Amino acid sequence: QAQLVESGGGLVQAGGSLRLSCAASGRTFSTYVMGWFRQAPGKEREFVAGISWNIGSTYYADCVKGRFTISRDNAKNTVYLQMNSLRAEDTAVYYCASDLDTIDVVPSPVEYDYWGQGTQVTVSS
Repeated sequence: QAQLVESGGGLVQAGGSLRLSCAASGRTFSTYVMGWFRQAPGKEREFVAGISWNIGSTYYADCVKGRFTISRDNAKNTVYLQMNSLRAEDTAVYYCASDLDTIDVVPSPVEYDYWGQGTQVTVSS
């Protein structure tokens, strides 16, 4: 059974940094698009960043460009989200997800097939 497990969330002050990890197991995700999404209380799940299998293509939501960096280590079947200059509005549960059907990043959550359980990120102002 394919599984994605996020880690690295926590409480950080505004301006600080966190690095999220998403470890995949059960199948090889190296050729699939991987994405990070987040969901704040009372809000819809939103796209944060994505990376295509060829590692040359990365995409970011406008609100995180220049602050967040997505990367992947196919040998470890792991995707990372480095988050710098965190703001209070970045507070949310962060989810990683895998899209098995496309070769490039699609920012819509309905396109993704596997999801992790989420990790809480709380930024205090």
